[in-house]
Amino acid sequence: MNLQKLVQLKSEGKSIPGNDLETLISAYVNGQVHDGEMTQFLKAVHANGMADEEIISFTEIMLNSGERIQFPRLETYIADKHSTGGVGDKVSIVLGPLMASAGLAIPMLTGRSLGHTGGTIDKLETIPGFQSNLSIDQFKTNVETMGICIMSQTESICPADRKMYALRDVTGTIDSIPLICGSIMSKKIAEGIQGLVLDIKTGNGAFMKTMDQAKPLGETLQKVGEAFAIKTDVVYSSMNQPLGRTAGMWCEIQESIDALQGKGSQDLMNVVFELGSKLLVQAGVTRWETAAIAIQENLIQNGKAYQKFEEIAAAQGGNLSEGGSLNSPLFEKTIKAESSGYIETMDTLNIGWAAVELGCGRRQKNDILDPTAGIEFMAKTGDEVKAGTPIFRCFNSNENKLDSAVNYLIDSVIIGPKKVSHTLFLLS
Repeated sequence: MNLQKLVQLKSEGKSIPGNDLETLISAYVNGQVHDGEMTQFLKAVHANGMADEEIISFTEIMLNSGERIQFPRLETYIADKHSTGGVGDKVSIVLGPLMASAGLAIPMLTGRSLGHTGGTIDKLETIPGFQSNLSIDQFKTNVETMGICIMSQTESICPADRKMYALRDVTGTIDSIPLICGSIMSKKIAEGIQGLVLDIKTGNGAFMKTMDQAKPLGETLQKVGEAFAIKTDVVYSSMNQPLGRTAGMWCEIQESIDALQGKGSQDLMNVVFELGSKLLVQAGVTRWETAAIAIQENLIQNGKAYQKFEEIAAAQGGNLSEGGSLNSPLFEKTIKAESSGYIETMDTLNIGWAAVELGCGRRQKNDILDPTAGIEFMAKTGDEVKAGTPIFRCFNSNENKLDSAVNYLIDSVIIGPKKVSHTLFLLS
């Protein structure tokens, strides 16, 4: 293999043959190709992209670099969801048990915080005793017996992606569509799923700021899924304001519990039901998405969805009853409206970084998170406020970090004379 020749091919916008691509990635995983050399390849892909068939080959190579999970004993429909990341996005924590209570099998490998966006595993680990690092065998057993397990990604699944992602993070190549597709889809396919729904976040708080950026990503992810015989649906939802009532750590678990008990905010439940409807139709539970929403509402009303969440927590060592007392913040501050009018825009990116500053995310790999930290949204886009009306309540157990976060939040809303509406779904 001649690395420079492959980089030259890609720099000229040409496709790299699958065998050469496999040799390159295997050599990188085995340490025969060094970070500096791989950086040249990543930058060439970032600048020139990949053809669809090339992306599919790349995904398969990433997939085959590690272990694949299979469920030969399961007769139920096996599915998962993926979000490209948002502020206050606790959809997985609600949707997973909801779908399992509907009879689907949900093997969910999920991640930690990334940049200004929160991580599902970080949030779940605020449940006292909750274990996210399970063996593959335990993961499979939980899925087979309860219909669901949620755990952190393991070293044995897609090790090529694990190593390459760390390099992408420091080489400015995170936002490459081919590299994103290979990373997301290799890990999802490795779960042994038959169906997938993708929530592509778009707006000022998302990695993809516009539909012009988001739609090519969604379409390519769908092509890759279908190339591996996985039913794949895509939903585009707005991140021009945070999702739900809170963003943070334990507070998002508490909000998820509220949602599963029928007290969820409308915007959060709209996203949950939209994604859940896609999966229920895929699974053949119903042919109609309107009927699928009614099914989900009923599972929440009769308590089965929350009961499934309790099963997940208990099976993974979690004690929900102690969560509130152990995760009680020491400090809090309220940010109030400086003028009267309507909230016209929210700077979700800024709000996300405020949450990181509070202790909800990592700026450095080894940063320690604060399970008590978070932000409550007391008013959102379109709401009328008076001067002095509380807009944000932020809280944690480190007063210096709290003061720093307040500085982020002060200018995170624009109040004006117009009542505006927030469009949640941009295209589906």
